[in-house]
Amino acid sequence: MVDNSLIKIFNFVKRILVFRPPSEPSRFVLGEGADDGRESETTGDDGLWSAVRELEALSRFGRRLETTMDKARAALTTGEWPSQDETLRAECAALEKQWRELRPLLLSYDFSADNLTERPISTSLEENRRIIEALYKLPTNKDVVMRHITLGTAPPLRATLVYMEGLTDGKFITLGVLQPLMLLAGGRREPLTGEMLSRISEEILPGSHVKMLGTFREVQSGINSGDTVIFLDGAGEALEVETKGWEHRGVDRPLIEQSIRGSQVAFSENLRVNTGLIRSMLRSSDLVTELIPVGTRSRVSCAVMYLNSVANADLVAEIKRRVSKINTDYLNDSGHLEQFIEDRFILPLPQALSTERPDRVAVHLSEGRVGIIVEGSPFAMVVPANFFTFFHSGEDFSLKPAAANFLRFLRLFGTLISTVLPGLYIALTYFHQEAVPTGLALAIAAAREEVPFPAWFEIFMMEVSFELIREAGVRIPGILGSTIGIVGAIILGQAAVAAQIVSPIIVILVAITGLASSIIPEFRMAFFARLSRFGLLLVSVTMGLVGLASGLLVMTVALCSMKSFGLPYMVPIAPRTVSGLDVVARGEVWRRERRPDPLNTRDPSRQPEVSREWEQELPAGEDEK
Repeated sequence: MVDNSLIKIFNFVKRILVFRPPSEPSRFVLGEGADDGRESETTGDDGLWSAVRELEALSRFGRRLETTMDKARAALTTGEWPSQDETLRAECAALEKQWRELRPLLLSYDFSADNLTERPISTSLEENRRIIEALYKLPTNKDVVMRHITLGTAPPLRATLVYMEGLTDGKFITLGVLQPLMLLAGGRREPLTGEMLSRISEEILPGSHVKMLGTFREVQSGINSGDTVIFLDGAGEALEVETKGWEHRGVDRPLIEQSIRGSQVAFSENLRVNTGLIRSMLRSSDLVTELIPVGTRSRVSCAVMYLNSVANADLVAEIKRRVSKINTDYLNDSGHLEQFIEDRFILPLPQALSTERPDRVAVHLSEGRVGIIVEGSPFAMVVPANFFTFFHSGEDFSLKPAAANFLRFLRLFGTLISTVLPGLYIALTYFHQEAVPTGLALAIAAAREEVPFPAWFEIFMMEVSFELIREAGVRIPGILGSTIGIVGAIILGQAAVAAQIVSPIIVILVAITGLASSIIPEFRMAFFARLSRFGLLLVSVTMGLVGLASGLLVMTVALCSMKSFGLPYMVPIAPRTVSGLDVVARGEVWRRERRPDPLNTRDPSRQPEVSREWEQELPAGEDEK
């Protein structure tokens, strides 16, 4: 028994002191560096692999030269030289061009993607295939398809089609690209010059958009956009055929900017569908659409739309300059783009109008503004925008002026209430009780008699709770979001009052401010009002009405010093300009003869002074009496 106990103690101490490798494999730990100090499994030594690639390029050129010499020898031996003369001349011209390309290739041959995208397209089909394989990591990458075909020329001409599966229309590739090329009638092979490629694009390919490419950056952009690129053996250029066909959401009703009157069409994620929707509403040959690619790793097209004879030329040039000078890997939304091109400012105020309605974009384009649409985003931007633009809705001009003006003043009043009301309540009840009517002061004191927290803490706690409910209602999927938001707010407010944590007047106050902030049409402007509410509440707690007035003064100065793409934010109030009939109040549609003066448009006239020309004529039938 003693021996057994000693053996157990010895084994226990041995297990503690003696190291044993773990029986389970070690867990994965992500290193700090990209390669974690290890060499790549595929690249190896850069100098050695560069020499290997140089030798491979030389050997491919040598094999092609040997094949051409064999053809020439056979033609001389059999006496077919006159019939093969032009074909062999084309082969020699292609070999000569490839040799000229091969010299700089030997000097700087590197298979890193950064250098390959800047390379021109080679006359060697094998060289082009290898560069495509290096760019898209073939055959590991299964999304990219390389289709090798032979054209029915004499002699046969090899070609390679490259496209991205999932982004293209397979039926169109079969019927509109492969079938015309493979059924090409046999005949004399001409030298592959620019004229030959033009003939193929004009006489053989039925696609609506076919263009020639010169560099692999253009090739990469075309393939990533859903187009098909065709390489021909001996040609120093490639053909790009538009074969886009990925799945996308169709045109639907507006989900955020809903209206009773007006258009019921909203943007989708397809760029060409969005530009087509705008053109269907603004049918003018003067409407210009320019596509600017943005992004280094993922090229995204941004459409800049404007009326050429109306929009200010300096404004259009500045917007194109800012968009084209963005250097980032990836751009996924119009809001992402706005942060890249807007002027930096301390206040989180929107500097561009964001809308999902094409009719609103068409209206602003007709006024002289510029629209920006990002591929993949269902929202368009309109620039420049001033403070009052964010309080207009899409149906303002579908209503009579009295109704539209009432709604606009209601939105401005709701913004003021949402921003100022909590701070004003704290300032009056804490510092200026004499400004409150006696009856109201007594009612407030009676309601707060059993509440243990100060009023500012009640407001802060309820405001945070309201924001939590609002965010939860947005994030919860389906119809449960709005239901949980409403039920949660009612239950939370009633339970807080019953538990005497907050007073009933605070619940009323927070509810009014929350509803007032929801009346603002632009979500980002409503979010700024919600943030400003907390800042004004803080200065009101510390300094009362003096702090509230100081906070409003600072906000006013900041708004007056802010600009949106060169346009003062508070125009036409600061600086003072010709206001027109569409700033705060809206006038009659037949009295809006001039476009907004601050935009400095090329054509300031919108319509003649007498737009209701029927008033200048006799009624129908009167001239016959």
